[in-house]
Amino acid sequence: MKNIMSKLMMSVLSVALVFAAFPVTSAYAADEDPPVIDNVKLEKAWERLTAAYEKLGKAYEDTDAHIAKFQGMIDKAASNGKDVADLQAALDSYETALTSTRPQYEDLGQTIRTHSGFNANGDVTDATKALETLKQGREQVSAIKDGMGGTFKALQEAVKAFREANKIQREGSGSNS
Repeated sequence: MKNIMSKLMMSVLSVALVFAAFPVTSAYAADEDPPVIDNVKLEKAWERLTAAYEKLGKAYEDTDAHIAKFQGMIDKAASNGKDVADLQAALDSYETALTSTRPQYEDLGQTIRTHSGFNANGDVTDATKALETLKQGREQVSAIKDGMGGTFKALQEAVKAFREANKIQREGSGSNS
C-alpha cells in the first residue's frame, strides 16, 4: 500500500510541474507609446512560454492514460479497504477541468506553432508582433489556469490527506500487533 501511495504522490508531484506556469511578459497600456522593446527579454519570455506549453502538454497529450494511472492507484487502494471518496472526487474534478480546458491548450499550441514575430529558433524577427504573440500566449495560459480552477491543487491536497489518514491507521494498527 505504501508503494501505491508513493507512486500516486510522485505522479501528483510530477504533474504539479505542469501547472507551474510562469508569467510570460509584462503588459503595456494600449494608449501609451510603446516602450523600446528589448529583443533579449522577448526571447527569454518566449522560452518561458514554450516551456510552460511543454509542461502543460504532459497532462494534455495523453489525458486518458494520465487519468487512468491515477484511477488505477485509487482503485487498488479501494480494493484494500481504504476510503477513497475524497480522492475520487478530486480526480473526477481534475479530469473534468482537463477536458474543459483542452480547447485553450490547443489554442496555445497554435500560437506556439505560428510564433508570429519569432523565427523557428525563438529569435525575434519583429518585436511588435513578438510582443503581441507573448501577450496572446500569456492570456491563453491564464485561461487554462482559470479553467482548471485549482482542481490540481485539490487533488494534491486529497492525496496528502489520504496519505496522512492512512499513515495514522498504519501506525495505529502496527502498535496493536
